[in-house]
Amino acid sequence: MENIPDDLLIESYIKARKYNLGEDFINLIENEMKRRNLTAISAG
Repeated sequence: MENIPDDLLIESYIKARKYNLGEDFINLIENEMKRRNLTAISAG
């Protein structure tokens, strides 16, 4: 996940939520976003 650009990570999170993907996958993305101090609002 370290190689994924911030904007792609945020976009992936938004789409994972939109399509109700697995909670484990969403948690992985959320944890990486927290590590980078990102929020989904940053995508706006």
